[in-house]
Amino acid sequence: MSNEFNAFTMAQRQFDAVAELLQLEDGIRQLLRSPQREYHFTIPIRMDDGAVKVFQGFRVQHNDARGPAKGGIRFHPQETIDTVRALATWMTWKCAVVDIPLGGGKGGVICDPHNLSPREQEALCRGWVRQVSKNIGPINDVPAPDVMTNPQHMVWILDEYEKLAGGHYPGMITGKPVEVGGSLGRTEATGYGVVFTVREALQRMDLPIEGIRASIQGFGNVAQYAAKLLIELGATVVAVSCWDQQDQTSYTYRKTDGIDTEFLLSITNRFGAIDKHKAEAAGYQRLEADAWLEQDVQILIPAALENQITADNVERIHANVKILAEGANGPTTPEADQVLKRRGVFVIPDFLANAGGVTCSYFEQVQCNTNFFWPKDEVLSRLDQKMTTAFHAVADLAEETGEYMRDAAYMIAIQRVATACHLRGWA
Repeated sequence: MSNEFNAFTMAQRQFDAVAELLQLEDGIRQLLRSPQREYHFTIPIRMDDGAVKVFQGFRVQHNDARGPAKGGIRFHPQETIDTVRALATWMTWKCAVVDIPLGGGKGGVICDPHNLSPREQEALCRGWVRQVSKNIGPINDVPAPDVMTNPQHMVWILDEYEKLAGGHYPGMITGKPVEVGGSLGRTEATGYGVVFTVREALQRMDLPIEGIRASIQGFGNVAQYAAKLLIELGATVVAVSCWDQQDQTSYTYRKTDGIDTEFLLSITNRFGAIDKHKAEAAGYQRLEADAWLEQDVQILIPAALENQITADNVERIHANVKILAEGANGPTTPEADQVLKRRGVFVIPDFLANAGGVTCSYFEQVQCNTNFFWPKDEVLSRLDQKMTTAFHAVADLAEETGEYMRDAAYMIAIQRVATACHLRGWA
Protein backbone atom coordinates (compact mmCIF):
# COMPACT_ATOMS: atom_id res chain seq x y z
CA MET A 1 0.00 0.00 0.00
CA SER A 2 1.39 3.39 -0.99
CA ASN A 3 2.46 5.60 1.89
CA GLU A 4 1.17 8.57 -0.11
CA PHE A 5 -2.43 7.37 -0.19
CA ASN A 6 -4.83 9.65 1.66
CA ALA A 7 -8.42 8.45 1.91
CA PHE A 8 -9.82 11.88 2.70
CA THR A 9 -8.10 13.45 -0.31
CA MET A 10 -9.68 10.72 -2.44
CA ALA A 11 -13.11 11.35 -0.90
CA GLN A 12 -12.79 15.06 -1.62
CA ARG A 13 -11.67 14.42 -5.19
CA GLN A 14 -14.72 12.24 -5.74
CA PHE A 15 -16.96 14.92 -4.26
CA ASP A 16 -15.38 17.74 -6.28
CA ALA A 17 -15.94 15.92 -9.57
CA VAL A 18 -19.64 15.39 -8.85
CA ALA A 19 -20.13 18.87 -7.39
CA GLU A 20 -18.97 20.13 -10.78
CA LEU A 21 -21.44 17.86 -12.59
CA LEU A 22 -24.25 19.15 -10.35
CA GLN A 23 -22.98 22.74 -10.62
CA LEU A 24 -23.30 23.21 -6.86
CA GLU A 25 -22.85 26.71 -5.49
CA ASP A 26 -19.53 27.48 -3.80
CA GLY A 27 -21.09 27.75 -0.34
CA ILE A 28 -22.62 24.28 -0.36
CA ARG A 29 -19.42 22.86 -1.84
CA GLN A 30 -17.39 24.26 1.04
CA LEU A 31 -19.91 22.96 3.55
CA LEU A 32 -19.96 19.41 2.18
CA ARG A 33 -16.24 19.03 1.41
CA SER A 34 -15.25 18.89 5.09
CA PRO A 35 -16.69 17.52 8.34
CA GLN A 36 -18.91 19.73 10.48
CA ARG A 37 -17.28 18.54 13.73
CA GLU A 38 -14.26 16.55 14.85
CA TYR A 39 -13.27 15.25 18.26
CA HIS A 40 -9.67 14.25 18.98
CA PHE A 41 -8.85 12.87 22.41
CA THR A 42 -6.55 10.67 24.42
CA ILE A 43 -7.65 7.57 26.33
CA PRO A 44 -5.40 6.51 29.22
CA ILE A 45 -5.72 2.80 30.02
CA ARG A 46 -4.12 0.85 32.84
CA MET A 47 -2.84 -2.28 31.17
CA ASP A 48 -2.81 -5.78 32.64
CA ASP A 49 0.85 -5.40 33.60
CA GLY A 50 0.04 -2.31 35.67
CA ALA A 51 1.54 0.23 33.24
CA VAL A 52 -0.56 3.09 31.87
CA LYS A 53 -0.77 3.34 28.08
CA VAL A 54 -2.33 6.31 26.29
CA PHE A 55 -4.34 5.68 23.10
CA GLN A 56 -5.43 8.25 20.52
CA GLY A 57 -9.16 8.33 19.70
CA PHE A 58 -11.35 10.14 17.19
CA ARG A 59 -14.97 10.85 16.35
CA VAL A 60 -15.86 12.75 13.19
CA GLN A 61 -19.34 14.00 12.28
CA HIS A 62 -19.36 14.92 8.62
CA ASN A 63 -22.93 16.11 8.09
CA ASP A 64 -26.21 15.74 9.97
CA ALA A 65 -28.60 17.74 7.77
CA ARG A 66 -30.70 14.63 7.06
CA GLY A 67 -30.62 13.19 10.58
CA PRO A 68 -28.30 12.02 13.37
CA ALA A 69 -24.76 11.12 12.34
CA LYS A 70 -24.22 7.39 11.87
CA GLY A 71 -21.05 5.39 11.55
CA GLY A 72 -18.79 2.75 12.99
CA ILE A 73 -15.85 2.76 15.37
CA ARG A 74 -12.61 1.21 14.11
CA PHE A 75 -9.80 -0.27 16.15
CA HIS A 76 -6.76 -0.34 13.90
CA PRO A 77 -3.02 0.21 14.41
CA GLN A 78 -2.78 2.30 11.21
CA GLU A 79 -5.86 4.42 11.92
CA THR A 80 -5.49 8.08 10.95
CA ILE A 81 -7.74 11.10 11.28
CA ASP A 82 -7.87 11.46 7.50
CA THR A 83 -9.13 7.89 7.14
CA VAL A 84 -11.84 8.62 9.72
CA ARG A 85 -12.74 11.86 7.91
CA ALA A 86 -13.07 10.00 4.63
CA LEU A 87 -15.20 7.25 6.15
CA ALA A 88 -17.48 9.81 7.82
CA THR A 89 -17.88 11.57 4.47
CA TRP A 90 -18.70 8.34 2.68
CA MET A 91 -21.24 7.52 5.42
CA THR A 92 -23.11 10.73 4.61
CA TRP A 93 -23.42 9.71 0.97
CA LYS A 94 -24.20 6.10 1.92
CA CYS A 95 -27.16 7.04 4.10
CA ALA A 96 -28.41 9.46 1.46
CA VAL A 97 -28.14 7.10 -1.50
CA VAL A 98 -30.32 4.47 0.23
CA ASP A 99 -32.57 7.28 1.49
CA ILE A 100 -32.48 6.69 5.24
CA PRO A 101 -32.81 9.74 7.56
CA LEU A 102 -29.25 9.76 8.90
CA GLY A 103 -26.01 11.64 8.32
CA GLY A 104 -22.40 10.54 8.28
CA GLY A 105 -20.05 9.91 11.18
CA LYS A 106 -17.10 7.67 12.00
CA GLY A 107 -14.85 6.93 14.94
CA GLY A 108 -11.61 5.20 15.62
CA VAL A 109 -8.86 4.33 18.05
CA ILE A 110 -5.26 3.74 17.08
CA CYS A 111 -4.66 0.29 18.56
CA ASP A 112 -4.27 -3.36 17.66
CA PRO A 113 -6.90 -5.49 19.44
CA HIS A 114 -4.86 -8.59 18.62
CA ASN A 115 -2.44 -7.40 21.30
CA LEU A 116 -5.03 -6.38 23.90
CA SER A 117 -6.68 -8.62 26.46
CA PRO A 118 -10.50 -8.60 26.76
CA ARG A 119 -10.20 -6.49 29.92
CA GLU A 120 -7.97 -3.96 28.16
CA GLN A 121 -10.39 -3.79 25.22
CA GLU A 122 -13.30 -3.19 27.59
CA ALA A 123 -11.38 -0.39 29.30
CA LEU A 124 -10.64 1.15 25.90
CA CYS A 125 -14.32 1.06 24.88
CA ARG A 126 -15.43 2.64 28.15
CA GLY A 127 -12.66 5.23 27.93
CA TRP A 128 -13.67 6.10 24.36
CA VAL A 129 -17.31 6.77 25.24
CA ARG A 130 -16.40 8.80 28.32
CA GLN A 131 -14.56 11.23 26.05
CA VAL A 132 -17.49 11.78 23.66
CA SER A 133 -20.60 10.97 25.71
CA LYS A 134 -21.89 14.55 25.45
CA ASN A 135 -21.54 14.52 21.66
CA ILE A 136 -23.07 11.16 20.73
CA GLY A 137 -26.39 9.48 21.46
CA PRO A 138 -29.67 8.36 19.90
CA ILE A 139 -30.67 11.81 18.66
CA ASN A 140 -27.33 13.19 17.47
CA ASP A 141 -24.74 10.50 16.63
CA VAL A 142 -25.16 6.72 16.68
CA PRO A 143 -21.97 4.56 16.57
CA ALA A 144 -21.69 0.95 15.37
CA PRO A 145 -19.03 -1.75 14.87
CA ASP A 146 -16.42 -1.50 12.16
CA VAL A 147 -12.97 -2.94 11.48
CA MET A 148 -11.83 -5.07 14.45
CA THR A 149 -14.75 -4.06 16.67
CA ASN A 150 -17.70 -6.33 17.40
CA PRO A 151 -21.06 -6.60 19.23
CA GLN A 152 -19.34 -7.09 22.60
CA HIS A 153 -17.50 -3.79 22.18
CA MET A 154 -20.84 -2.12 21.43
CA VAL A 155 -22.37 -3.46 24.66
CA TRP A 156 -19.48 -2.08 26.72
CA ILE A 157 -19.94 1.30 25.04
CA LEU A 158 -23.71 1.21 25.60
CA ASP A 159 -23.31 0.25 29.25
CA GLU A 160 -20.85 3.07 29.94
CA TYR A 161 -23.01 5.60 28.08
CA GLU A 162 -26.10 4.59 30.06
CA LYS A 163 -24.20 4.92 33.35
CA LEU A 164 -23.22 8.45 32.38
CA ALA A 165 -26.67 9.37 31.02
CA GLY A 166 -28.59 7.80 33.90
CA GLY A 167 -31.10 5.80 31.90
CA HIS A 168 -31.63 3.19 29.21
CA TYR A 169 -30.88 4.33 25.65
CA PRO A 170 -30.55 1.18 23.51
CA GLY A 171 -30.88 3.24 20.32
CA MET A 172 -27.63 5.12 21.04
CA ILE A 173 -25.57 2.40 19.36
CA THR A 174 -26.20 -0.38 16.85
CA GLY A 175 -24.59 -3.70 16.05
CA LYS A 176 -25.45 -4.97 19.53
CA PRO A 177 -26.14 -8.61 20.38
CA VAL A 178 -29.81 -9.51 19.94
CA GLU A 179 -30.06 -10.16 23.70
CA VAL A 180 -29.50 -6.46 24.46
CA GLY A 181 -31.43 -4.74 21.68
CA GLY A 182 -29.66 -5.86 18.54
CA SER A 183 -31.56 -6.62 15.35
CA LEU A 184 -31.98 -10.03 13.81
CA GLY A 185 -30.35 -10.05 10.37
CA ARG A 186 -27.75 -7.43 11.26
CA THR A 187 -24.86 -9.89 11.05
CA GLU A 188 -25.72 -10.82 7.47
CA ALA A 189 -26.86 -7.38 6.35
CA THR A 190 -23.77 -5.87 4.72
CA GLY A 191 -22.71 -9.01 2.84
CA TYR A 192 -26.29 -9.76 1.79
CA GLY A 193 -26.75 -6.16 0.65
CA VAL A 194 -23.72 -6.46 -1.62
CA VAL A 195 -25.19 -9.59 -3.21
CA PHE A 196 -28.64 -8.00 -3.61
CA THR A 197 -27.01 -5.29 -5.76
CA VAL A 198 -24.98 -7.87 -7.71
CA ARG A 199 -28.15 -9.87 -8.36
CA GLU A 200 -29.90 -6.79 -9.72
CA ALA A 201 -26.90 -5.82 -11.87
CA LEU A 202 -26.81 -9.31 -13.41
CA GLN A 203 -30.52 -9.06 -14.19
CA ARG A 204 -29.99 -5.74 -15.97
CA MET A 205 -27.20 -7.39 -17.97
CA ASP A 206 -29.43 -10.41 -18.78
CA LEU A 207 -26.98 -12.75 -17.08
CA PRO A 208 -28.25 -15.60 -14.86
CA ILE A 209 -26.61 -15.80 -11.45
CA GLU A 210 -26.47 -19.60 -11.70
CA GLY A 211 -22.98 -20.59 -12.80
CA ILE A 212 -21.49 -17.12 -12.32
CA ARG A 213 -18.00 -17.19 -10.80
CA ALA A 214 -16.81 -14.74 -8.15
CA SER A 215 -13.64 -13.86 -6.27
CA ILE A 216 -13.68 -11.99 -2.97
CA GLN A 217 -11.04 -10.02 -1.11
CA GLY A 218 -11.41 -10.56 2.62
CA PHE A 219 -12.99 -13.20 4.79
CA GLY A 220 -14.46 -11.12 7.57
CA ASN A 221 -18.15 -10.63 8.20
CA VAL A 222 -18.97 -8.93 4.88
CA ALA A 223 -17.07 -11.39 2.72
CA GLN A 224 -18.37 -14.44 4.58
CA TYR A 225 -22.03 -13.59 4.12
CA ALA A 226 -21.57 -12.34 0.57
CA ALA A 227 -19.96 -15.68 -0.30
CA LYS A 228 -22.71 -17.65 1.47
CA LEU A 229 -25.55 -15.90 -0.34
CA LEU A 230 -23.83 -16.02 -3.73
CA ILE A 231 -23.44 -19.77 -3.36
CA GLU A 232 -27.05 -20.16 -2.19
CA LEU A 233 -28.19 -18.30 -5.32
CA GLY A 234 -26.22 -20.65 -7.57
CA ALA A 235 -22.94 -18.83 -8.10
CA THR A 236 -19.47 -20.29 -7.49
CA VAL A 237 -16.96 -18.45 -5.31
CA VAL A 238 -13.50 -19.59 -6.38
CA ALA A 239 -11.27 -17.48 -4.13
CA VAL A 240 -11.16 -15.46 -0.92
CA SER A 241 -8.28 -13.65 0.69
CA CYS A 242 -7.48 -12.84 4.30
CA TRP A 243 -4.84 -11.32 6.55
CA ASP A 244 -2.58 -13.72 8.41
CA GLN A 245 -1.65 -12.20 11.75
CA GLN A 246 1.15 -14.69 12.38
CA ASP A 247 2.87 -14.07 9.04
CA GLN A 248 1.89 -10.37 8.90
CA THR A 249 0.74 -10.72 5.30
CA SER A 250 -2.33 -11.62 3.28
CA TYR A 251 -2.97 -14.78 1.29
CA THR A 252 -5.53 -15.76 -1.33
CA TYR A 253 -7.12 -19.19 -0.98
CA ARG A 254 -8.41 -20.65 -4.25
CA LYS A 255 -10.45 -23.71 -5.08
CA THR A 256 -11.38 -23.78 -8.74
CA ASP A 257 -14.51 -25.88 -8.22
CA GLY A 258 -15.70 -23.49 -5.51
CA ILE A 259 -14.94 -22.79 -1.88
CA ASP A 260 -16.90 -24.31 1.00
CA THR A 261 -17.74 -21.39 3.29
CA GLU A 262 -18.73 -23.58 6.22
CA PHE A 263 -15.43 -25.45 6.08
CA LEU A 264 -13.40 -22.25 5.82
CA LEU A 265 -15.33 -20.73 8.70
CA SER A 266 -14.53 -23.78 10.79
CA ILE A 267 -10.82 -23.05 10.36
CA THR A 268 -11.04 -19.24 10.66
CA ASN A 269 -10.19 -17.35 13.84
CA ARG A 270 -12.15 -14.41 15.23
CA PHE A 271 -10.04 -11.93 13.26
CA GLY A 272 -10.86 -13.58 9.92
CA ALA A 273 -7.55 -15.44 9.45
CA ILE A 274 -7.79 -18.87 7.81
CA ASP A 275 -5.60 -21.72 9.12
CA LYS A 276 -3.31 -22.11 6.12
CA HIS A 277 -2.19 -25.65 6.91
CA LYS A 278 -5.73 -27.01 7.22
CA ALA A 279 -6.80 -25.15 4.08
CA GLU A 280 -3.96 -26.59 2.03
CA ALA A 281 -4.63 -30.08 3.39
CA ALA A 282 -8.22 -29.71 2.12
CA GLY A 283 -7.07 -28.87 -1.41
CA TYR A 284 -7.05 -25.08 -1.33
CA GLN A 285 -4.22 -23.33 -3.15
CA ARG A 286 -2.52 -20.64 -1.07
CA LEU A 287 -1.54 -17.76 -3.35
CA GLU A 288 -0.14 -14.25 -2.96
CA ALA A 289 -2.24 -11.44 -1.49
CA ASP A 290 -3.36 -9.87 -4.78
CA ALA A 291 -4.15 -13.17 -6.52
CA TRP A 292 -7.88 -12.73 -5.76
CA LEU A 293 -7.79 -9.84 -8.23
CA GLU A 294 -6.66 -11.81 -11.29
CA GLN A 295 -9.00 -14.80 -11.13
CA ASP A 296 -10.99 -15.81 -14.23
CA VAL A 297 -14.37 -14.76 -12.83
CA GLN A 298 -17.27 -12.50 -13.75
CA ILE A 299 -17.64 -10.84 -10.34
CA LEU A 300 -15.02 -9.26 -8.09
CA ILE A 301 -15.90 -8.17 -4.56
CA PRO A 302 -13.24 -6.23 -2.64
CA ALA A 303 -14.48 -6.57 0.96
CA ALA A 304 -11.43 -5.68 3.04
CA LEU A 305 -9.88 -2.19 3.37
CA GLU A 306 -9.55 1.01 1.34
CA ASN A 307 -6.94 1.57 -1.41
CA GLN A 308 -6.82 -2.02 -2.66
CA ILE A 309 -7.40 -1.56 -6.40
CA THR A 310 -4.93 1.01 -7.66
CA ALA A 311 -3.17 2.14 -10.82
CA ASP A 312 -0.45 -0.38 -9.95
CA ASN A 313 -2.65 -3.49 -9.98
CA VAL A 314 -5.90 -2.69 -11.81
CA GLU A 315 -4.55 -4.09 -15.09
CA ARG A 316 -4.26 -7.48 -13.40
CA ILE A 317 -8.05 -7.80 -13.31
CA HIS A 318 -9.10 -10.60 -15.65
CA ALA A 319 -10.72 -9.64 -18.96
CA ASN A 320 -13.82 -11.70 -18.11
CA VAL A 321 -14.75 -9.58 -15.09
CA LYS A 322 -18.10 -7.90 -15.72
CA ILE A 323 -19.05 -6.56 -12.27
CA LEU A 324 -16.98 -5.10 -9.45
CA ALA A 325 -19.06 -4.69 -6.27
CA GLU A 326 -17.29 -2.72 -3.56
CA GLY A 327 -18.01 -4.43 -0.25
CA ALA A 328 -15.26 -2.36 1.41
CA ASN A 329 -15.13 1.41 1.81
CA GLY A 330 -12.94 3.20 -0.73
CA PRO A 331 -11.23 0.12 -2.19
CA THR A 332 -10.75 1.65 -5.66
CA THR A 333 -8.63 4.73 -6.32
CA PRO A 334 -9.72 7.35 -8.90
CA GLU A 335 -6.84 6.28 -11.19
CA ALA A 336 -8.03 2.67 -11.14
CA ASP A 337 -11.59 3.87 -11.68
CA GLN A 338 -10.56 5.37 -15.01
CA VAL A 339 -9.22 2.02 -16.17
CA LEU A 340 -12.37 0.18 -15.07
CA LYS A 341 -14.51 2.77 -16.82
CA ARG A 342 -12.51 2.40 -20.03
CA ARG A 343 -12.80 -1.39 -19.90
CA GLY A 344 -16.55 -1.24 -19.38
CA VAL A 345 -16.57 -2.98 -15.98
CA PHE A 346 -19.88 -2.37 -14.21
CA VAL A 347 -18.82 -0.91 -10.86
CA ILE A 348 -21.29 -0.93 -7.96
CA PRO A 349 -19.74 1.79 -5.78
CA ASP A 350 -18.96 1.19 -2.13
CA PHE A 351 -21.48 3.54 -0.59
CA LEU A 352 -24.26 1.81 -2.52
CA ALA A 353 -23.00 -1.79 -2.53
CA ASN A 354 -22.18 -1.99 1.17
CA ALA A 355 -25.05 0.16 2.44
CA GLY A 356 -26.87 -2.93 3.74
CA GLY A 357 -25.06 -2.62 7.05
CA VAL A 358 -26.10 0.94 7.80
CA THR A 359 -29.60 0.24 6.49
CA CYS A 360 -30.02 -2.62 8.96
CA SER A 361 -28.45 -0.45 11.66
CA TYR A 362 -31.19 2.08 10.94
CA PHE A 363 -33.72 -0.73 11.33
CA GLU A 364 -32.10 -1.58 14.67
CA GLN A 365 -32.43 2.04 15.80
CA VAL A 366 -36.10 2.10 14.81
CA GLN A 367 -36.76 -1.13 16.69
CA CYS A 368 -34.88 0.02 19.82
CA ASN A 369 -36.54 3.43 19.87
CA THR A 370 -40.03 1.92 19.55
CA ASN A 371 -39.21 -1.09 21.77
CA PHE A 372 -40.75 -3.39 19.15
CA PHE A 373 -38.60 -5.94 17.30
CA TRP A 374 -39.18 -7.57 13.93
CA PRO A 375 -38.66 -11.21 12.89
CA LYS A 376 -35.56 -11.93 10.80
CA ASP A 377 -37.40 -12.52 7.54
CA GLU A 378 -39.05 -9.09 7.86
CA VAL A 379 -35.68 -7.41 8.47
CA LEU A 380 -34.08 -9.08 5.44
CA SER A 381 -37.13 -8.43 3.26
CA ARG A 382 -37.07 -4.73 4.14
CA LEU A 383 -33.31 -4.70 3.50
CA ASP A 384 -33.75 -6.30 0.08
CA GLN A 385 -36.42 -3.76 -0.82
CA LYS A 386 -34.27 -0.79 0.25
CA MET A 387 -31.14 -2.02 -1.54
CA THR A 388 -33.00 -2.96 -4.71
CA THR A 389 -34.79 0.39 -4.90
CA ALA A 390 -31.56 2.32 -4.32
CA PHE A 391 -29.64 0.25 -6.87
CA HIS A 392 -32.17 0.80 -9.65
CA ALA A 393 -32.42 4.53 -8.94
CA VAL A 394 -28.65 4.81 -9.46
CA ALA A 395 -28.54 2.46 -12.45
CA ASP A 396 -31.45 4.27 -14.11
CA LEU A 397 -29.72 7.63 -13.69
CA ALA A 398 -26.45 6.22 -15.03
CA GLU A 399 -28.31 4.83 -18.05
CA GLU A 400 -30.22 8.06 -18.68
CA THR A 401 -27.24 10.39 -18.37
CA GLY A 402 -24.42 8.16 -19.58
CA GLU A 403 -22.57 8.78 -16.32
CA TYR A 404 -20.39 6.22 -14.56
CA MET A 405 -22.23 4.31 -11.81
CA ARG A 406 -20.10 5.87 -9.09
CA ASP A 407 -20.83 9.37 -10.37
CA ALA A 408 -24.55 8.63 -10.68
CA ALA A 409 -24.67 7.37 -7.09
CA TYR A 410 -22.84 10.47 -5.90
CA MET A 411 -25.18 12.71 -7.87
CA ILE A 412 -28.23 11.27 -6.11
CA ALA A 413 -26.64 11.27 -2.65
CA ILE A 414 -25.00 14.70 -2.80
CA GLN A 415 -28.12 16.31 -4.23
CA ARG A 416 -30.22 14.90 -1.39
CA VAL A 417 -27.83 16.21 1.26
CA ALA A 418 -27.44 19.57 -0.50
CA THR A 419 -31.23 19.94 -0.66
CA ALA A 420 -31.52 19.23 3.10
CA CYS A 421 -28.83 21.85 3.81
CA HIS A 422 -30.60 24.41 1.62
CA LEU A 423 -33.97 23.73 3.27
CA ARG A 424 -32.40 24.21 6.70
CA GLY A 425 -30.88 27.50 5.54
CA TRP A 426 -27.31 26.34 6.00
CA ALA A 427 -26.20 27.34 2.52
